[in-house]
Amino acid sequence: MKILVADKISPSGVAHLRAQPGFKVVEAYNTAPAKLLELVRDVHAIAVRSETRITAELLAAAPKLQVVGRAGVGVDNIDVEAATERGVIVLNTPSGNTIATAELTFTHMLCGARPVPQASASMHTGHWDRKSFSGIELFRKTLGIVGLGRIGTEVAKRAQAFGMRVLAYDPYLAPSRAKALQVDCVELDQLYAESDYITVHMPLTEDTKYLLDDAAFAKMKRGVRVFNCARGGIIRESALLAALKSGRVAAAGLDVFEDEPLAADSELRRLPNVVLTPHLGASTAEAQESVGLEVAEAITEALRGGVIRNAVNMPALDAATLKVLAPYLELGGRLGTLVQQLADARVERLRITYWGRIVELDANPVTRAIQRGFLRRISGEEVNFVNAPARLTRLGVQLEVVKSNTESDYNELIQVEAVQAGGAAVSAAGTLLGKGNTPRLIALNGREVEAAPAGVLLVYENHDQPGVIGMVGTLLGRAGVNIAAMSLSRTKAGGTALTVLNLDAEPSAVALKELTGHKAIKQARLVHL
Repeated sequence: MKILVADKISPSGVAHLRAQPGFKVVEAYNTAPAKLLELVRDVHAIAVRSETRITAELLAAAPKLQVVGRAGVGVDNIDVEAATERGVIVLNTPSGNTIATAELTFTHMLCGARPVPQASASMHTGHWDRKSFSGIELFRKTLGIVGLGRIGTEVAKRAQAFGMRVLAYDPYLAPSRAKALQVDCVELDQLYAESDYITVHMPLTEDTKYLLDDAAFAKMKRGVRVFNCARGGIIRESALLAALKSGRVAAAGLDVFEDEPLAADSELRRLPNVVLTPHLGASTAEAQESVGLEVAEAITEALRGGVIRNAVNMPALDAATLKVLAPYLELGGRLGTLVQQLADARVERLRITYWGRIVELDANPVTRAIQRGFLRRISGEEVNFVNAPARLTRLGVQLEVVKSNTESDYNELIQVEAVQAGGAAVSAAGTLLGKGNTPRLIALNGREVEAAPAGVLLVYENHDQPGVIGMVGTLLGRAGVNIAAMSLSRTKAGGTALTVLNLDAEPSAVALKELTGHKAIKQARLVHL
């Protein structure tokens, strides 16, 4: 088997691959994309870091490819969807760079408080200027952490050691977990208003892109210091530039950027109160040693048919078991994603109930698929079938799994229920239909529906009165959105009706606002599956 190491990983990782009988290892660093297309024609696995882009075109040029391993956390340089369609396993190394990134974040914070890089540069040019480089202390200041996951938690520990008050915004973090970490869990606006330092530690998703924009900076304290060692694009750089120039932001530290490498003429390079590093979050000897060896071992196991670890796009299963469980995994993942998007408040408990044949099978991979589905829009590409349970626990969400022996109207049935703060719950139930085991949604919040859990869904409740269906259809028609399928359920005539629409496209924000503003509509939610 031929393994292409496209980006430089640790020597121990390469040595591990070379030591495997039957493996041929090719190291091809800094290879031009056109040349790379030729090299991948007969490869079985590719190891990368963040430099090489694994595109749909490259995947199509590699018919023998089985595994892509990323020595690092993010897989934004890999077209995971295209890889999944071609049956290529995508692996990452989610834990190896935690301490390295947390320490780099704190280094940026210290440099934002005390202008050490600027003072050092001045000394190297022969100056002795003590007056120009006065700073402030971290002690008794307030640090706002946006995203209290693995790395954010480590930053919080270090801040507490420096005597800082720590605020955290994480819409999915249970209050009990925040209390255990000795941080104050607050809403984003409060974090902006009270923080002297702000650092972001969220994945880049649809919900977090440009989270810190002009409106966000306007809510912050004057003189705040802002840091990003997570992902470029969480902070809108044009908004940060404006805030730095106005004095709203006193200093900033950035390790990641919207476009990498950072343009040579970027205005960020010319600001004296900004410390920049070229995406060094995982660039320590220890982190690189860890992720290099970890990705090599994971690739070896996958190619040898062993347990698949840290898979982004599939569970840790052997091929035979996967074939049996695949339909359940797909159904469970979609139910988890659906419930997460329907929940209004922080979820405290996730209750999963199985009926039918799945009770007799090993349901653990399906449970993990549900957890991963629930976390997909929260944790982005970092969540997989291996780390989903730990991430759910870190959020303080309790898991309850029930295998029911009671009779059901369906041979196969999975229900996912999210219990929110205060006790209110939302639920979705699904089954498998036909010889193809096609996933089907059969209940929402205990009410019977019949819909395909795929694509874009519009779920709305309305007062059961004439004309509502026509109004919704007309509204969507004006917006250029076609309805692919519809399922209607109601409590009683004149009561409350629940409708699930499968749409061919996403309605505009204007159309959704018009819909939710109609007097007959009680609530509406757009769901992406």
